[in-house]
Amino acid sequence: MKSALVTGASALALLLAASATHAAEDTSTVEELVVYGKGESRQVQALTLEEIERAAPGSSPIKMVEKLPGVNFQSADAFGAYEWSTRISIRAFNQNQLGFTLDGVPLGDMSYGNHNGLHISRAIATEDLAGVELAQGAGALSVASTSNLGGALKFTSRTPSADMGADVGLTVGSSSMRRIFLRAETGELPGGGRGSISYADQQADKWKGQGEQNQRQIGLKFVQPIGDVTVTAFYNASERRENDYQDLSLDMLSRLGANWDNNTGRWAEAVQIARAYQNAANYAGPSPILDGNGCYTGSGANPYPGKVKCVDDAYYDASGLRDDALWALTAAGPVAGIDLTATVYGHTNDGQGIWYTPYVPSPNNNIAGATSQNAPISTRTTEYAIDRRGLILGAGFDLGDHRISAGGWLESNDFTQSRRFYGQNLASPSSSLSFFSGPFFTQWSGDFKTNTRTFYLEDTWTVSDQLKVNFGFKSVRVRSSTVTKIGSPVINGSITSEETFLPQVGLTWALTEDSELFASYARNMRAFAAARTGLSPFATTQPGFDAIRGKLQPETSQTLEGGWRFRSGGFQGVAALYYVRFDDRLIGTSAGAGIVGSPTILSNAGSVTAQGFEAAGTLKLNDDWSLFGSYAYNDSTYDDDIRNAAGVVTQKISGKTTVDSPRHLLNGEVSFDRDGWFAALNVHYVSERYFTYTNDKSVPSTTTADLSFGYRFQGEGLTEGLEIQANVTNLTDESYVSTIGSNGFGYAGDNQTLLTAAPRQASVTLRKRF
Repeated sequence: MKSALVTGASALALLLAASATHAAEDTSTVEELVVYGKGESRQVQALTLEEIERAAPGSSPIKMVEKLPGVNFQSADAFGAYEWSTRISIRAFNQNQLGFTLDGVPLGDMSYGNHNGLHISRAIATEDLAGVELAQGAGALSVASTSNLGGALKFTSRTPSADMGADVGLTVGSSSMRRIFLRAETGELPGGGRGSISYADQQADKWKGQGEQNQRQIGLKFVQPIGDVTVTAFYNASERRENDYQDLSLDMLSRLGANWDNNTGRWAEAVQIARAYQNAANYAGPSPILDGNGCYTGSGANPYPGKVKCVDDAYYDASGLRDDALWALTAAGPVAGIDLTATVYGHTNDGQGIWYTPYVPSPNNNIAGATSQNAPISTRTTEYAIDRRGLILGAGFDLGDHRISAGGWLESNDFTQSRRFYGQNLASPSSSLSFFSGPFFTQWSGDFKTNTRTFYLEDTWTVSDQLKVNFGFKSVRVRSSTVTKIGSPVINGSITSEETFLPQVGLTWALTEDSELFASYARNMRAFAAARTGLSPFATTQPGFDAIRGKLQPETSQTLEGGWRFRSGGFQGVAALYYVRFDDRLIGTSAGAGIVGSPTILSNAGSVTAQGFEAAGTLKLNDDWSLFGSYAYNDSTYDDDIRNAAGVVTQKISGKTTVDSPRHLLNGEVSFDRDGWFAALNVHYVSERYFTYTNDKSVPSTTTADLSFGYRFQGEGLTEGLEIQANVTNLTDESYVSTIGSNGFGYAGDNQTLLTAAPRQASVTLRKRF
């Protein structure tokens, strides 16, 4: 992987060499930043390239859609790129119940420690994006996803320019943030092809505690016309190295404060905590000092240092390391009157989730160079390896007033996941930002094989100039199997998620050229996850797996929505109502602290009903000023209580609001663009969110603001194509809980599953386009 990433110096030389003949881009006022999906029978909006460019460089692409109605986005860092904390939910559907693609290539469900894809922030550099499309209710039948119960996000990359040129971007900001982005365009070559190469390198310190969050990316894309067929190829590689923030509970927030974090850099303190816990754990009989959760009882002297009262209050360090390579080759064009598209793609991933655990000491005589004894701390990893290959096919042709579309998706995914432990020297710890090797113990290691097969068929019928109807269906079959190679619990077996008929119907009725009604119905299914962690039927024991695999049903949803899109003078907008029935919803709880990795207790929560209202609009006040606003109301509740195998109610959650689903979301934005000057102020409101199924624990509502402003230089010479931009996140410096459910959700009671948001952060970017 590392050999695939060019150095900043060599990439800069390449870009500057290609810059001489590239003309400056048009700096006229942006007409439209949000597109409202005219002609679509579903609730759809899209963000344009201009909107993406206003975001702080390095921001997660999914952070950009938080202004759209129905979207709840949260992260513990200013850029939304810290993957452990990044969460997006739409209409009460969580991140792993949505679909994600890049140029049509599936990215899986984007859950942390992904088993079937990768996060969009690793799949492509922000500056290489051309647009983002969001379908809040149901993705199109052609979307290559088996997790899009509640909508889909389709990301599109920039097409190489017909003109030779280069982009250079330099960003510096709070928390020692620095980023360089370089992109070179070949322009149109003699054979008609054109290509681009880009390089991004971002480094930043954590905003609290000690640690770094770094990433390097390279992107290559080439487009070649061959007759009427266009062949497109891309290759994107990423290296991510990020230290984690400490997960918190409400008790910890009250007792230790919002700025509490891991005790990274204080090795002696971490050793003291581990020894105190292990001494109590080895105590003959109940310890009078620590309780069963490793917390100080108040009897005798506190064996922990400083404000620490529990072994889980502060870990020495934790991190996530990911190396990814994603490629695709697409051919598209008319053949014998049929529009054909074929994409072959591949993705490989190597990753380690690292945690310095006080629960397991390093064994003696295990580490070369140990002075006297090894540390009472070891490093536990969850290790990932993905190798997936796939093929996506699509065809479309006109038959009178009918547009017939059909296609399919095939994928074979080999996934290996392991839990290993590595020793630590008492004298000093090893770095958490490098891959570990040479474990002293492998707790378990398993291979997973997943084969995905989908097919869709759709007819779009233009009944009249005013009425257009679409109807079709999708068939999905996903078979996953696992073999335990090492350790326990031993889990062997397979499970299949299958639905042969998932219908989707819709219509649009054009009242006038600038006004239309739309309505749609869709049924979708989410395939079971194939991993030893997370919300998966394999994240249990063999008896547990055997007990549920014949009874467990995959999650399904039925979405009915309708609305009105309209444009009048300088105003355009959309208003929509929806009703969602979510059946066989799976919820998982774990005994003990989430990070410890106890087996997941998987339960079928029955059905969930969600209903709500969404509205968004843009008002162009004049050539310089515009306003944008969106509002979403969501009422999402569990319909059933949790019952055991005997049918006895074990948890009463019927009528309770679903976790992490705010009832109200409100966005307001004012933007300005004139004579090179531009600015935008966005205000975002999120209402109360529950992080227990019984709704006894929640985090309060919060209102935040972000600001961006800058200047595009006019004229010729050195200032041609030059731009300076400043971005300020959390402008009012609010202290609040952003992410909830970082370690999952519980039925009731406090849980160490919260992350606080970054305080006010600022960055300045200098761009030059040659």
